Amino acid sequence: MSLSTEQKNSFASQLHAAARSGHQVPMLTAETSFSMVEAYDIQEALIQKRIDEGAPLVGMKMGLTSLAKMEQMGVDSPIYGHLTSDMLLDDGGTLDLSVYGHPRVEPEVAFIMAEDIKGPTTSAQVALAVKGVCAALEVIDSRYENFKFTLNDVVADNASSTRFVLGTELHPVDSVPLGNLGMVLEVDGEPAQIGSSAAIFEHPLKSLAALVNMLATRDRGLKAGQIVLAGGATAAVALSDNQRVRVRVQGLGDASFFTK
Repeated sequence: MSLSTEQKNSFASQLHAAARSGHQVPMLTAETSFSMVEAYDIQEALIQKRIDEGAPLVGMKMGLTSLAKMEQMGVDSPIYGHLTSDMLLDDGGTLDLSVYGHPRVEPEVAFIMAEDIKGPTTSAQVALAVKGVCAALEVIDSRYENFKFTLNDVVADNASSTRFVLGTELHPVDSVPLGNLGMVLEVDGEPAQIGSSAAIFEHPLKSLAALVNMLATRDRGLKAGQIVLAGGATAAVALSDNQRVRVRVQGLGDASFFTK
C-alpha cells in the first residue's frame, strides 16, 4: 500500500525533530514499508521543513558512490540528499558534536555550478555547467536508534547528510586530473584514510551527471550557484571531541574543521 501524504509528512516531522533535538527515532520501515520513490518524497518533505524555518536550499550531495559499496548493498545507482544553508560550516570552524548520535566524516570534492542544468546529461556535458571544484568534507549522521536502518530509511533521512565544509580554493574542472586525485583525510595531523577521487563513482563528474539524471526523474535539475558534494572518496571516520579534521586533495588544497 502506498503512503499517504499525511504519513510522509509525519515521517518527515519525526526525522526533522530528531535532527534538531539530537534524539534518535526507530527506523521508519519498522513501522511501515515504503518504496524508494516514497523515500525521496519523505526526504523532500523533510527539506521543505528546513526551508520553511529559513534555511534555503544551497545544493545537493551524492551518497553510496563507491561501486564496491553499491554491490554490497545490492543496488545499481547512488543515492542523493539535499544541502541547506544551515548545514554549511566555515572552513576552519568548530563543530559541536553534542547534538549528534553517530557523527562520521568523509573526504570529498565539491562542485559549484555556473549554469542551470537538467537531465538527461553526460559527464562531458555537465562539466560545461560547472564553475569550479574544491576540496570538501561531509559530516554524516544517522537519526535512527542503534544505527539500524534500511537503504530506504537512509534516503528518507536525507542520505544521512548533516554538515559540510568547503575549501577556499576553487579550481576549473579541467585544471586538475579530476578522475584520479590523491586524497588524505587527517585527524589531529595523522592520516586516517588515504584514497583517490577515482573511488567517487569512478570519476566525480560521472557522479555529478548521475545526480542530474536522477533529479530529472523527479522533473528537477541543478541551479547556478548550487553546491554538489560528489561523494565520499574513502570509508567514513568516526568523530570524537577535541579533534582537528582536515582533508588534503591533490591540486585542490584542503578543508578543515575542529570538534568539541
